[in-house]
Amino acid sequence: MAFSSIDNPRPGRELFQMTWPMLFGVLALMSYQLVDSAFIGQLGVDPLATLGFTVPIQMLIIGVQVGIGIATTAIISRVLGAGDADRARRMGGLVVLSGATLIAVLVLVIWFSRYLILAMLGGSERLQPLLDAYWGPWLLAAWLGAVLYFGYSLCRSHGDTKLPGAMMVITSLINVGLDPLFIFTFDWGIAGAAWATVVAFGTGTLVVYGRLFARGWVTFVMRQLSIRPALAQLGSIAGPAMLSQLMPPIAAMLATGFVAGFGEAAVGAWGLGTRLEFFSLVTVLALTMAMPPMIGRYVGAGRPDRVALVVWLAVRFVIALQLGIALLWLLLSGVLSSILASDPNVQTHLNELLLRLPVSWAGLGVCMLMVSACNAMGLPMRALVISVLRLFLCFLPLLWLGGRWVGSTGSSSVPAWATSRLASSPGFCTNAGWRTCRTGSSPRPERDQAPRGTVWGSTNSNSPSMPPSRPMPEAFMPPKGASGVGPVPVFQPTWPKRSAAIMRVARSLSPVNR
Repeated sequence: MAFSSIDNPRPGRELFQMTWPMLFGVLALMSYQLVDSAFIGQLGVDPLATLGFTVPIQMLIIGVQVGIGIATTAIISRVLGAGDADRARRMGGLVVLSGATLIAVLVLVIWFSRYLILAMLGGSERLQPLLDAYWGPWLLAAWLGAVLYFGYSLCRSHGDTKLPGAMMVITSLINVGLDPLFIFTFDWGIAGAAWATVVAFGTGTLVVYGRLFARGWVTFVMRQLSIRPALAQLGSIAGPAMLSQLMPPIAAMLATGFVAGFGEAAVGAWGLGTRLEFFSLVTVLALTMAMPPMIGRYVGAGRPDRVALVVWLAVRFVIALQLGIALLWLLLSGVLSSILASDPNVQTHLNELLLRLPVSWAGLGVCMLMVSACNAMGLPMRALVISVLRLFLCFLPLLWLGGRWVGSTGSSSVPAWATSRLASSPGFCTNAGWRTCRTGSSPRPERDQAPRGTVWGSTNSNSPSMPPSRPMPEAFMPPKGASGVGPVPVFQPTWPKRSAAIMRVARSLSPVNR
């Protein structure tokens, strides 16, 4: 197993070792998507429009697969933390089969509804032949990409991020290399881009699952696994996680529509700022992929102190990194504006946006970490609420208020002054934990009423099992004959008080009630 000891004295180093492969993998995926768009753009307006109408559907598929991947990492890492490798293998097989089936059904529904979807998105009927040629191989590539992503999630659950990171780079290089061959040399047009992705993802799937079977991390023999409780637990995490993944694109579309009221130059500057934001947050994205397996393992082992330590290390790093990036964009705002845009109006808007917006990315990064940590600890609804608060209680209302203020003063500036403070409040609030907003609440209230030192989920006769009102699913029960999880040493935090809320949430989820 790729994980180090639970009591590793340098968890920050372990987190770094798990993060950097994902960082290069995410950058590679971003690069191949940009190259794909550039090649398709050379085919003309209609192929590019077809690609544009594909993006919302792609977001839907990715949202579903990422939700399943989040649940996979959260569940299997906790099972491994409890020391049950056999159950982790069976759960891995269940995730792959159920996830692949769900994505296949979704893909088929999309294919048979393609003309209706095109009409709903406002597309012209003349794009239907291109849609027929492109969406067939593209939907196959989407299904293969989802299956490959589930394999990546299984690897990360076992603490291996090097294989997923390396395969992200390799599949991206294969895709980029085959694009000109399939699109121009074979004259397959826009369909060639999709077939290049099919070959790349197919190759990655064969390699990743070959390694998974060789390492014994997945099996499709599930005789000893209670399927219904396992699927129920998987769905309880995957459902809210899917909604969390779909909310940012919805909020982005609403925000873009609002900014459009300031003119095309404002929309252009907003779009450039959004791309810079994504590149600036790529390290945070990698952290959100690397941190959940560690948190899940600590929760499964009953070590809330390690959960708090890892989360606080990640929070401090993200705040320092994003403030440094904000300072860099501040110093380079004038130069970047002239490089990225040729229109003077766009340059003006972009320069003002870069002077105000980047400082909010520290809070946004903390928000992303808290959502990831809540999912890893089995609190998907809490993660969903954090996303809703950030986007629909802070982001969009403050953007609207900023636009109203700009209009009342007669300024032509994009309302970036409001967005510069959007993520800060919810981001640093969630650093204290959503639990602080509900004083006295607990995700497991029956545990709060139990005697100190009670071991939950144990098969020992001296330790009570889960109360009948909240039975533990069979998929997460220790194997028969196991002695359960021992008591957790008393932990006294030495860092600032804001980690205390993280400790309370972690303790409430651990097998031992503190």
